[in-house]
Amino acid sequence: MKKLALALSVVIAAISSPAIAEGNAEAGKTKIIVCSACHGMDGNSMIDMYPKLAGQHATYLQKQLHDFRSAAQTGGKDGRMDPIMSGMAMPLSDQDILDITAYFSSQAIQVAEAKDIPELGAKLYKGGDVSRGITACMACHGPDGKGAELAGFPTLAGQHANYIKIQLTKFREAGRHNDLNGMMQDVAKKLSDSDIDALSKYLSSLK
Repeated sequence: MKKLALALSVVIAAISSPAIAEGNAEAGKTKIIVCSACHGMDGNSMIDMYPKLAGQHATYLQKQLHDFRSAAQTGGKDGRMDPIMSGMAMPLSDQDILDITAYFSSQAIQVAEAKDIPELGAKLYKGGDVSRGITACMACHGPDGKGAELAGFPTLAGQHANYIKIQLTKFREAGRHNDLNGMMQDVAKKLSDSDIDALSKYLSSLK
């Protein structure tokens, strides 16, 4: 709860801070050719281990690219290390990052019709589990899974279930630790494999 309060303070700070630099989506379209091999030309990845970037908050995408680049520059001491993305982000300039994220955020995400959605997924997302100290996911990611850009919480609705599953597992095992105040690690370490599977399938079904 304390970490959630800290996150809300970030929203207030962001609202009162000066406007940040903006990217050019048209310029970004010419810079995403390499990205498209995994993420698709419009940000709708056809490979479920890679995230859909279409419609994701630009500021969230910017943070991830900066973190990937930082990890490459520091040998993984800082940021978010990934064997593929850290190398891809390394040569990007700050303007490249702004343009690329402006393009992907302007695209519309494609959500496939979901079947056999576990009831547990909806239960954990909307209400958490008080007995295990699990906070409801919607407290940060919203009732519709669209997140909160100013607070740095990403859109999860319609994302590949397999990608969400991979990331929740990484957070649980501290293989990924670039989350705000360690909030995702705190939540994920309380989740079982069945919890993660159910949440991933539920989130992928949201439109």
